Amino acid sequence: MQDHVFQLTMRPDNVGVITIDVPGEKMNTLRKAFAEEIRAVVAAARQNRELVGLVLISGKADNFIAGADISMIAECKTAAEAEALAKQGQEVMAEIAALPFPVVAAIHGACLGGGLELALACDARICSLDEKTRLGLPEVQLGLLPGSGGTQRLPQLIGVEQALPLILSGKSLRARQALWLGVVDDAVPHAILLETAVARVHKGKQPARLLSRRARIIQGSVARPLLFMLAKRQADKKSHGNYPAVDQILSVVRTGLEQGSQAGHLAEARAFGLLAMTPESAALRSLFFASTALKKAAAAEGEPRPLRRIGVLGGGLMGGGIASVTALKAGLPVRIKDIQLSGINHALQYSWALLTKKVTRRQMKPAERQQQLARISGGTDYQGFRQCDVVIEAVFEDLALKQQMVAEIEQHCQPCTIFASNTSSLPIGDIAAQAQRPENIIGLHYFSPVDKMPLAEVIPHKGTSAETVATTLQLAQRQGKTAVVVADRPGFYVNRILAPYINEALRCLLEGEPVAHIDRALIRQGFPVGPLQLLDEVGIDVGSKISPLLEQAYGSRFAAPQAAVDTILADGRQGRKNRKGFYDYGKRHFLPGARKADKSLYALLAITPQARQSEQQIAERCLMMMLNEAARCLDENVIRSARDGDIAAVFGIGFPPFLGGPFRYMDQYGSSAIVQKLTALMQQYGDRFAPCEALLKQAEQDGRFYTVGQ
Repeated sequence: MQDHVFQLTMRPDNVGVITIDVPGEKMNTLRKAFAEEIRAVVAAARQNRELVGLVLISGKADNFIAGADISMIAECKTAAEAEALAKQGQEVMAEIAALPFPVVAAIHGACLGGGLELALACDARICSLDEKTRLGLPEVQLGLLPGSGGTQRLPQLIGVEQALPLILSGKSLRARQALWLGVVDDAVPHAILLETAVARVHKGKQPARLLSRRARIIQGSVARPLLFMLAKRQADKKSHGNYPAVDQILSVVRTGLEQGSQAGHLAEARAFGLLAMTPESAALRSLFFASTALKKAAAAEGEPRPLRRIGVLGGGLMGGGIASVTALKAGLPVRIKDIQLSGINHALQYSWALLTKKVTRRQMKPAERQQQLARISGGTDYQGFRQCDVVIEAVFEDLALKQQMVAEIEQHCQPCTIFASNTSSLPIGDIAAQAQRPENIIGLHYFSPVDKMPLAEVIPHKGTSAETVATTLQLAQRQGKTAVVVADRPGFYVNRILAPYINEALRCLLEGEPVAHIDRALIRQGFPVGPLQLLDEVGIDVGSKISPLLEQAYGSRFAAPQAAVDTILADGRQGRKNRKGFYDYGKRHFLPGARKADKSLYALLAITPQARQSEQQIAERCLMMMLNEAARCLDENVIRSARDGDIAAVFGIGFPPFLGGPFRYMDQYGSSAIVQKLTALMQQYGDRFAPCEALLKQAEQDGRFYTVGQ
């Protein structure tokens, strides 16, 4: 095994190639200890008097540098320590930028965070046209800002108007996007990446590229206030003031623009130190670590079977989405069965639409679209299913129908074929009750829309084999999902904590609170959409089937205001899918951000809408119901750990990421304070708010869901 991360090789043409390869790791990440090593390698290169220049390239197969190792931040106990960490990174980048000969970054794969900051310190950047190549500054997604000069160098390179949206969103760019914006100087096939970078070195030091006249005017002193005002307004629409990194980024970029690069770098390091100590960044970083740990834990479930071909039963919205992520993300051939050819066509159209967006955005060529779509086929019989390793069922929520599907798969497929049910509410043990091979039966619960929602719940029943669990987890990961194993209990985990949250929003509505007022209360709390809009998206008819099952299993705290639900359904309101729900889906209101509540709903429910409660009161009512149920789920071993519960809530229903998930939030808020709040709500609204035994015990012992340091 090599001992060094940075290896210098001198070419016959006197170009030095520095290969970056962190030993024993799949991904290159920058660490504090590497600073002296890269300085030493650059110094060694400079000893060659014939040196023409340097190329920085990765020794990894599919990544340049995926960012800095964020565990370094956890080791910082004060803002001053984190600020010093940022300053060290800035100093290394400044030394590279000041070298008297050309330095070119040859980028293939992920070039993110500190990796892009290193590339920005080079004189030029050449990237591969490979689909794996991505460039970006995602620090804001961890509650931070780029701390090694990224807030200063990117605006200088492409202009503030183009740079701010990238830094504020953490969005990553594909090769052609990066080339169009000017982040890279050229994008070439991977096979000629190194030679192209070497050729760039031989051109010598080039003058800095001038910004366009438009860019200079927009960020000039006259237009600058308007530019930053609009950027803040756009960012606040998404963050609602919950992410302190947003304001710090705007301030730091503006400082560099108005006071110069040196002042900008000092402001950047100082802001990095402050942000590293915020609870928001700690929560977001905990989610990052939890997600990484969850993927590693999947390997401990057992040895998965090989995956060669996947079957899907049902070509509806869910079936089409499942087929799409299987074929387009996992890269596996998919065979769909539906009772009608129209279902097959629907599933194909689903993937065609997603691929066409990529073609329109020039992210792929029409020929590539055809190649990817060719992975999906289908029919009205079981032809082609014999070779399927896993069959995912996405038919109606009817137990007898699902049991019939199990019997048919056992008849038409191999004895080892796994049957994964995408049920959202039916017990997996019941679905497997009549199976000849129950060890092959498992739940695999996706969330709609499948191509966008990152979570999948994996639900083994008592008889599911370890091999089946391991194989299902592997499939979900290849589909791009974060997979959480949950117990086979009614509602599983996500729907169980979601139902009381939505039911409480419905009760607020029946008390006369306007639809928009209710949803806005939770959006400002940090949820991506409000509970009533979410019910419209899921389908009011679909959601209405879950609460009765949960009420039967767990009691009256799950009782929905059934009379109101029945009235809404009797009026034909199913939500967005039939353009009739809590919101008006007419043409004038269908644009994002322009949707308004359907006022006819108030007359239907015989209520007069008036905002009587504050947004804070409404948010507390809904959120406390969710937190109480999450604590019960952990106590009953529905989820294996607080970590799993946090990941599932954030990735499955959009629980505010900056709060870290229900359990991280309860630890920060304090169990005693949660119990006091629930007790007060119980006295005002009834026993459904009664704090559960697990929370009462936590409060009594002043306990936490996470141990200190987790």
